[in-house]
Amino acid sequence: MLCPYSDTSGSESDSDGNESPVNGLGLADGSTSPLKADNARRSRESSSSLGSETRSRGRGRRTNTVSPATPESTTNRVFIWDLDETIIIFHSLLTGSYATKYHKDAQNVVQLGFKMEEMVFNLADTHFFFNDIEECDQVHIDDVSSDDNGQDLSNYNFSTDGFHAASAAGSGNLCLAAGVRGGVDWTRKLAFRYRKIKDTYNNYRNSVGGLLGSNKREQWLQLRQEIEAVTDNWLTLANKCLTLINSRSNCVNVLVTTTQLIPALAKVLLFGLGNVFPIDNIYSATKIGKGSCFERIVTRFGKKCTYVVIGDGQDEEAAAKTLNFPFWRITSHSEIAALYNALDMDFL
Repeated sequence: MLCPYSDTSGSESDSDGNESPVNGLGLADGSTSPLKADNARRSRESSSSLGSETRSRGRGRRTNTVSPATPESTTNRVFIWDLDETIIIFHSLLTGSYATKYHKDAQNVVQLGFKMEEMVFNLADTHFFFNDIEECDQVHIDDVSSDDNGQDLSNYNFSTDGFHAASAAGSGNLCLAAGVRGGVDWTRKLAFRYRKIKDTYNNYRNSVGGLLGSNKREQWLQLRQEIEAVTDNWLTLANKCLTLINSRSNCVNVLVTTTQLIPALAKVLLFGLGNVFPIDNIYSATKIGKGSCFERIVTRFGKKCTYVVIGDGQDEEAAAKTLNFPFWRITSHSEIAALYNALDMDFL
């Protein structure tokens, strides 16, 4: 039985200076849960070059909080994951902090980070209309679906539909609540783009190489292999946890990231996570914060579910504490391994 949030953290450092705190989730009777984790914290995703700071130049957005309405009656446990530095190593590659912590070749590590960043933005721009809609960021892929009239898009020409021209005419007042820059017609074209993004994600979530094409596919596979090697199989360890959760009929993985939604979708695909994260289970907290995203998820799955938050940052930890959700901190390989053991033994 999982308990309400209880932080029983304490911290030690090993001979290499790496944090090896002693922390876990406290049980209601005051004893120590078998859910043990090391406790070190670093700030990353909110300042990531693919997070809420960079390439987010919009001043507003259409507010339309439509979450999937499909009843989730068979779900009784929801695992809410952070992305950067929890499931994947990304921002700390770019800054070199991962290389410093784990005694890696800093130049090589940073270069790998830049290569992946470039690949993420190329995919977002080429296949997910990021050049068109980066200032129209949404929390969820279906947030503008109510503006979609269901038109057949098989022969629709997005490059000549006038959306870009209408956007350019607004001189910065993009995506306001009233749906300016073309009114109903413009917001419908925005909704078309989000529908196309959803279709593309669903079609290629398990075959990213087909989306990239043969040349880029080889570059991508090589880059993935090099990042996995330099991060000592971090993603492989995290993916074991995700896959185990995904195999349970009554459990679900949900992603809440401070990266904008479109680059987040590109990240998920390029790091091979499409099979464990359906697009309906991905939320961007860039505009509304993680606490508000968590509340939306509770509205979707219901208050009878147990929610477990997994992350490395203060934002998701604070949001978990506010909602009385158990929080599992991930800042090292050993903590991911401990999480897998807890899942494997049905403690979580």
